[in-house]
Amino acid sequence: MDWIKKIFKGSGQKNSEGYYHGDYAEDPQFYAPSGTGNMWQEHENEEIDRAIALSLLEESQKERNIINDESQLEEDEQLARAIQESLRFEPPPQYDNANTFLPIPIHFPMGDRICAGCNTEIGHGRFLNCLNAFWHPECFHCHACNFPISDYEFSVSGNYRFHKSCYKERYHPKCDVCSHFIPTNPAGLIEYRAHPFWIQKYCPSHEHDGTPRCCSCERMEPQDTGYVALDDGRKLCLECLDSAVMDTKECQPLYLDIQEFYEGLNMEVEQQVPLLLVERQALNEARVGEKNGHYHMPETRGLCLSEEQTVSTILRRPSFGTGNRAMDMITEPYKLTRRCEVTAILILYGLPRLLTGSILAHEMMHAWMRLQGFQTLSQDVEEGICQVLAHMWIATQLDSSSSSDVAPTSSSGSSRIRKGKRPEFERKLGEFFKHQIESDTSPVYGDGFRAGNQAVYKYGLRRTLEHIRMTGRFPY
Repeated sequence: MDWIKKIFKGSGQKNSEGYYHGDYAEDPQFYAPSGTGNMWQEHENEEIDRAIALSLLEESQKERNIINDESQLEEDEQLARAIQESLRFEPPPQYDNANTFLPIPIHFPMGDRICAGCNTEIGHGRFLNCLNAFWHPECFHCHACNFPISDYEFSVSGNYRFHKSCYKERYHPKCDVCSHFIPTNPAGLIEYRAHPFWIQKYCPSHEHDGTPRCCSCERMEPQDTGYVALDDGRKLCLECLDSAVMDTKECQPLYLDIQEFYEGLNMEVEQQVPLLLVERQALNEARVGEKNGHYHMPETRGLCLSEEQTVSTILRRPSFGTGNRAMDMITEPYKLTRRCEVTAILILYGLPRLLTGSILAHEMMHAWMRLQGFQTLSQDVEEGICQVLAHMWIATQLDSSSSSDVAPTSSSGSSRIRKGKRPEFERKLGEFFKHQIESDTSPVYGDGFRAGNQAVYKYGLRRTLEHIRMTGRFPY
């Protein structure tokens, strides 16, 4: 067994001798090479030769002294094989250069590191090196939840760090209809739709899944907020419902306001023209019975009639029961008699005061021109100048909102007058109705309004109307 001890002695002698090139560094990323290829081979051959010589010497002594204990011999052989196997180790993997080995990592003291979070020395121990700075693990925390960031990935916004989940909760847009995160498209980009005025963001799927819109402001119905369902199938949001005009009697103060507006422009309507609030079906039936006129698609919300017919008008406003559905509305037939060129003005019920007023101002202009004997005009000229008057009326309402103004509210099924500053949403709604008129893309209503508005701005309303009376066109 002495030769075994000598082999151990030789092996230990090899491990204690190291060959290194270069100096140690305090950077933890420094790696020291383990040696060179030639020195490794020479040292290995020397150890093997020494082991063989010792083994032969031992065997010759064993031949002189025959050992009969077979169990001891077998044990020695097993131990010898184990030692030989332990000496058969592979050299470290090499790069393309045969004299360079894969470096073995050696960790050294870190030196002075200042934490970017607490501005104190990090010293020894774990630390993070990211965003061009060093951090204590507990100092590298999320700006939103203030808990340390231990995930492999994180998000950055400006100088702030976030968990990916916290960043998504704060910055990833949510749908204003279903309140879920707006999904990404196949290209991995966030894609959503947005109303051009209200900037209501929603998933593209809601344009095709039957999600209703408010018939007034056009906003989509959020799933956690129920809109009011009117009898004719329209939906009305709760904000628009707050100032909605629901029956013919309730609309009379607004009618008087429009008449005063025209009188202020020296355009008094000399005949008392009946004003009726009607349902969608009654409005469509009256439109069919009218010989002349152009109607704004996709839905007509007002008519100036010149034919005799019977119209169903709303006598009493509906109440709203279970599920925000309109109920108990009372209608009655109203026979229109032709006493002049205009028999009635019909307005769709259930619209906010400012929208109802703008429609009424538009239809009143039709009535005024017919009663003044204007010749039959092209659609873009007649509808365009009517839109100019509707736009002017809304502008006067918004301009007067800083002072006392009149606005109807609902109380026990009847209307009452309220003075004071106009509610913020109602003002925003008025801005939206102005925006609708200004941005209308139709050749008749949109282009007609822009041409008429430019003419009125340049020549004034009175001169523009005189030019239309004489030529049938806008002045340029």
